[in-house]
Amino acid sequence: MTLPDPKVHETILKAIDEIRLLRFVFGAKERIVEPHDYGIHEGRVRLFAYQIRGESTSGPLPDWRLMDVAQISGIQILDETFGGSRSDSSQKHRKWERIFARVGKRNDRSQIRSLVQ
Repeated sequence: MTLPDPKVHETILKAIDEIRLLRFVFGAKERIVEPHDYGIHEGRVRLFAYQIRGESTSGPLPDWRLMDVAQISGIQILDETFGGSRSDSSQKHRKWERIFARVGKRNDRSQIRSLVQ
C-alpha cells in the first residue's frame, strides 16, 4: 500500500472534520467534492466523495466517486461547507478495511482517526 502525501492526508482529515468542500485535480480533471469516507479500500488509500462540481469523465454530476488518493494533486480546502453525511441509500458506502475519517451529520463531529505509518 502506498501511503498518501502527508499534506494531502492532513488536508482530507481537516476537510472531513470541518465538513468543508475540497477542490483538487484527479484524472486530469478539476473536481469539487464533499469528502465523506477516507481510508483503505481493497488495499489502497481512497477517498469516497460526492462530486458536486467540476469536470467528470465517468458521467453526469452530481454523483458519488471513489478515488485513489495517490492520484490527487493540487488539493485545497474551500471555505464552503456542506450538510454532512447524506445518510441515504444513494450514498453507496463501501466496505473498508480501515477508515481514517468519516463525515458525520452537520451538528455532529466527524470521526477522525490517524493514519498509522
